[in-house]
Amino acid sequence: MNTIAPHKAAPTLAEKFTVAMIGFFAFLQVYSVQAILPVLIHDLNANEIEAGMAVGATVLAIAVMSPFMGMLSDGLGRKPFIVGGLFLLAIPTGLIGISSSMREITVWRFLQGISVPGITVVLIAYISEEYSEHLATMMALYVSGTVLGGFSGRFFAGHLEHFIGWRYGYGVMAICTLIGALWVMKTLPKSRNFIISESFKNAFETLLSHTKNPHVISSSVLGACVLFTLVGCFTFVNLHLANAPYQLSTAALANIFSIYLIGMVITPMSAKVTARFGTTTTIIAAVVTSAIGIALTLATPLWVVIAGLTLMSSGVFVTQSATIAYLTSHVSQGRSLATGIYYMSYYGGGFIGAWICALVYARGQWDWTVMAILLLQAIALMIVLIFMRGRD
Repeated sequence: MNTIAPHKAAPTLAEKFTVAMIGFFAFLQVYSVQAILPVLIHDLNANEIEAGMAVGATVLAIAVMSPFMGMLSDGLGRKPFIVGGLFLLAIPTGLIGISSSMREITVWRFLQGISVPGITVVLIAYISEEYSEHLATMMALYVSGTVLGGFSGRFFAGHLEHFIGWRYGYGVMAICTLIGALWVMKTLPKSRNFIISESFKNAFETLLSHTKNPHVISSSVLGACVLFTLVGCFTFVNLHLANAPYQLSTAALANIFSIYLIGMVITPMSAKVTARFGTTTTIIAAVVTSAIGIALTLATPLWVVIAGLTLMSSGVFVTQSATIAYLTSHVSQGRSLATGIYYMSYYGGGFIGAWICALVYARGQWDWTVMAILLLQAIALMIVLIFMRGRD
């Protein structure tokens, strides 16, 4: 058993940067296909539902694998999973560029998703163990990295498609992911405070106890509502803005994702807000902000739509950061398993969001999509008010 004393030193600037970059590279690929969906639908003769499944395949794989990666990591360690996940992520990314149909892309997207939990779930457990006295700060940096990665994947995919085509663009992003894996392998400190799980039996017992923990369950269901909103909105707003009266190009659609950069500023600031007002109050304010933002996208002027997307995404980023902080602060054992359950629900919500929003968009276009998302926002608010408020 690991008996190393807890590491109390504040994280160095290099450690902060590396944690943020892990989030960046993990999410560089997860949503990259969203920016080029109109082109893929045209080039591969696909429809909106097939496009939605290509987006949802990655988040479905993440949902399925998250608990298992958490369990394996609790028994085998942290850094090997993080570095290995980044190396594996580069392979299907490159294969997307040689795909001949949307079905092939969906397969490679699913394989991308299998690699991601080894990075994200394990990193959250790593942060909880190594930086327990700086948890909110390091978690906010991680989420900021995921925000930058989510933006960059969409931004690069859109602009690379414009200049060299989407096939070569995915080759470039595969190379970038390999570089990221090498960087993390060299710079991420080894675990100082990891305690190996005694057996898989104990892991299953811990998993069962988490399924009865109201903090874990409420956080997980809230996470599902959050990613339903994010995936449903940013997948199909691209199709909405590619049609009349906007008719935006892939490069212009990629530029709209610049609003993600606002999340990089807001998310670290949310740590101070959470510390002052509490996690549940912060989450309530963030969910309401997100709902107002998605409602604004029903307006016709493009600047109002962009403002609405900015509010929506900012609310989602703060909700995610505060919810993860709420979860990790209420779990003292089996943190990797707890975060695995959270991410299973979180990304399961993303897959359901891609699927349901594909169906409603095919039937009622953007108006119906917004209504579906607002319904989920209402459910998220009820979860916080009924099950989480007063339990900070």
